[in-house]
Amino acid sequence: MIEDRVRRELPLATALPIDLRDEALSKMRHAARTIGPLTVDRLSWIAPLWRPLIDALAKEVSVEWIASPHAETAWFAGRIVRPPEVDRPAPAAVSCADPHHEVIESLRWARLLIASGIARPDQIAIVSAGTTPWDDHFRALAPDAGFGLAFPHGIPALSTRDGQRCAALADVLQHGLNQQRLRRLVSLCLGERGAFESLPANWLASLPRGATLSRPEEWRRAISAAAANDASLEGGLGALPIVDILARGISAAAEAAPLVLHGRALQLWQSALRSAPPEAIELSLRSSRIESDHDAADSVVWCSARELATAPRPHVRLLGLTDRHWPRRQGNDSIVPDHVLSSAILDLDPVAEADRRHFRIVVEAATGGAVLSRGRRSAQGSRVGRSPLPEGRPEEQLSRARVPEHAWNEADRIMARPQDAAQLDRVRSADACWRDWHLERFTPHDGKFDAEHPVVVRSIERVQSATSLRRMLRDPLGFVWRYALGWNAPRDREQPLTIAPDEFGKLVHELLRRAVDALEPNPGYARASDAEIETALADASSVVRDAWPLLGQTPPALLWRNTVDFAASLALAGLLRKEIADAGTRSWTEVPFGQPNTVATERQLPWDPTIPVAIPGTTVTLGGSIDRLDLNSSGTAVRVWDYKTGEAPRNAGRIVIEGGSELQRALYGLACRQLLDGEPTVVARLLYLRGDTLAVRLSDLDAAVEQIAAFVNVAVSMMRKGVVTSGRLSFDRSNELRLAMPASPGYERRKLAASNEINAAISRYWSTP
Repeated sequence: MIEDRVRRELPLATALPIDLRDEALSKMRHAARTIGPLTVDRLSWIAPLWRPLIDALAKEVSVEWIASPHAETAWFAGRIVRPPEVDRPAPAAVSCADPHHEVIESLRWARLLIASGIARPDQIAIVSAGTTPWDDHFRALAPDAGFGLAFPHGIPALSTRDGQRCAALADVLQHGLNQQRLRRLVSLCLGERGAFESLPANWLASLPRGATLSRPEEWRRAISAAAANDASLEGGLGALPIVDILARGISAAAEAAPLVLHGRALQLWQSALRSAPPEAIELSLRSSRIESDHDAADSVVWCSARELATAPRPHVRLLGLTDRHWPRRQGNDSIVPDHVLSSAILDLDPVAEADRRHFRIVVEAATGGAVLSRGRRSAQGSRVGRSPLPEGRPEEQLSRARVPEHAWNEADRIMARPQDAAQLDRVRSADACWRDWHLERFTPHDGKFDAEHPVVVRSIERVQSATSLRRMLRDPLGFVWRYALGWNAPRDREQPLTIAPDEFGKLVHELLRRAVDALEPNPGYARASDAEIETALADASSVVRDAWPLLGQTPPALLWRNTVDFAASLALAGLLRKEIADAGTRSWTEVPFGQPNTVATERQLPWDPTIPVAIPGTTVTLGGSIDRLDLNSSGTAVRVWDYKTGEAPRNAGRIVIEGGSELQRALYGLACRQLLDGEPTVVARLLYLRGDTLAVRLSDLDAAVEQIAAFVNVAVSMMRKGVVTSGRLSFDRSNELRLAMPASPGYERRKLAASNEINAAISRYWSTP
């Protein structure tokens, strides 16, 4: 039934093998004049389907079979020619750390044979029962070996740039449109005479890097906004037809490919579509192969034992001789499983038997020597046992760190000669870093640098935000990394299902700002009714829901709507908590201060937003924005609010600066004192929005500011002296810069005493309420 269906679906000019055989048998009378004498060269097994054809040919013409003693020739009626018996050395057995180490050792072995003149490249082969576990390693490492390595079975398509172009297109079509995927596709396809060539060179650079852009409409708005700011980018609108096609998904696979792919990449894509449905394009590309860059006739070959058995070479290294890989285990057929038809009936040449046969043929033909190699662990790190094929042969264990007899590339040579490696600056620096990390004392690799280092001084003198000031006080080393060296945690490439807590806080603040701005000056936030506040917040939610996906990463559409709705519920709780007695009170949200001179503002503010705020008694200046500011009609009293989107802690009433983690409330109050005319009474509060809203007033603003100033002076002094180490925040799981610290927990324990000594002055502030 399966065969009949396949026969019906075949295109013109193609036929099933059995039909081809029967057609050939019917024309056998012409064999003598069309074929003549026939030689079957070194095949070890011929499928039963073709055996009647060969027997029939043997009656018409001379047929001989050059075959190994291990070949299955019992059924053959023609003349069998055996290869001559020659003396050969006994195979050597070695074990390596893992498949990657096996590849390195095989390249060392091949290079030694060539460099010493023992063998030519065309006399050397590296084989395994199946090549897949080693293909990527050979593709990555062989170019540095200095000799050609041929892949008779073909190079994995995805290891080439053309394959990666196809993979990028498949990623967009199958997993959905977003900016990261399209950027990857464009970067790979530029210069390939595709549709992207006609677009302005910087059209993608003008788009916000963090925006998800998962819908064509979002792309249209983002490109239109960029073109409105720069007329030279109007040509970027030409990308919209391409985006529309890509957004249709995998159903547009045939239509999208000619737009962006060209040459071999397009041929590879079309071949993958012919071999399987478009929905399986990723699987098709993963199994696709392209022709090797080197000719096997004059190169070392990396191939399967099945391929080498038909053309043996005198010098052979066999990889993967483990109990899992050689011989391989028979799997269950996905189309005709064992419970339908036993594999013993269906598979006439079981893979395990074929692997044993090919092993014997390859080893016996290795007249120059064979090396039997295995990995002690798999690529995943699990232990693996020995294959039964070497029959208990003594084995030499090769260490990954051993000094080789012959290096396979320059890096291998340097690592084999420590005296040469020590002359390289990078190696010397890495060695010093490793040694310093294992010392208990404080070293330059733990946060020690030159006093008054200009990069660090510039980072201190810049206008600080509440976020950077918190980092300075709780993690001075992280402050140097982030603001002096410019290190940042990488962004997630995929579209998130949620937004980060700090981004959620910004979302709530944006809703509050837009709602209050809509209410001011008429009717005024203080005089607005609850219904008017809710209407203003609903309008703000609608704008933000559409605008934010163009500015940063957001979850999928449904989750994004729910996220905005939840943020709006928290914002509403904050807006309804007015506590305003004076009907003439003016309110502002997200009130900027200490911003660059180029900042543009379209609303009336209580002060000049470009004036920075100085922390008294320090050299540090501040910039930022106040969550909410209420100023009474006479200008004699002002209330500032710091909104918190998390739940209130149990000791919320005792919090002053909480060891440097809670600074905004005091800094907002300080900004009002310095920037407002006169000397208004300042009340600074925290307002927790989640759950039951809770407002917490700062009892003594002056004391809090003095405490922050002393805290800042200690941190600045440490950084100016060039001595900073891990702080209270450094090893916290929420610290995104924790990745830059040594991974071993032993590092923190070893350096604890030295860190405590250096942090003696600053650590007492970390425990303040």
